Amino acid sequence: MLRRLFSRAFWGLSRWKLTGEPAPDRPTILVGAPHTSNWDFVLMLAIAWRLGIDVRWLGKKSLFDGWRDPIMRRLGGIPVDRNEPGRVVSDVVHQVHSGAVFGLVVTPDGTRGAHTHWKSGFYRIARETGMSVTLGFVDRTTMTTGLGPTFELTGDVKHDMDRIRAFYADKSGLRPARRVEPRLREEESRT
Repeated sequence: MLRRLFSRAFWGLSRWKLTGEPAPDRPTILVGAPHTSNWDFVLMLAIAWRLGIDVRWLGKKSLFDGWRDPIMRRLGGIPVDRNEPGRVVSDVVHQVHSGAVFGLVVTPDGTRGAHTHWKSGFYRIARETGMSVTLGFVDRTTMTTGLGPTFELTGDVKHDMDRIRAFYADKSGLRPARRVEPRLREEESRT
């Protein structure tokens, strides 16, 4: 109730416009891209709360230090130890297989800048759990944000990423200079 109230106030006062597809009707991996600013987090919560999506999101472990831990967890946060990135995938797969139902927000372009590839955790989690993928976006050029299509990954990495690249081709993120082209290293190893 409080979340919906907050999101209505946010969208009523914001210069940003919520557009796109409705909330998915099944558990999904919500890809948050282009991830070019920490303000993406605020937009992500506002989208999820407005559309009534129960979300979880992955955040670096340091965000959960001290007094921030209960707040971040209440907002849906799952701490990630970057020294053990493979463990994150297995932990999330375990949660899904144990019956937990949620939308998992993943920002695969990582820590905003100085990267040439997306991180593949979202892809592996979706494949291992059978969860669909929903493409979320931020586009400063049109001041729009929201959700794009929801679809199942095929396992053909290049084909799936071509579909994702096509969707994000005209999306700039909040800080366009920090945008990372949707590409996985796994695509190159299969060519």
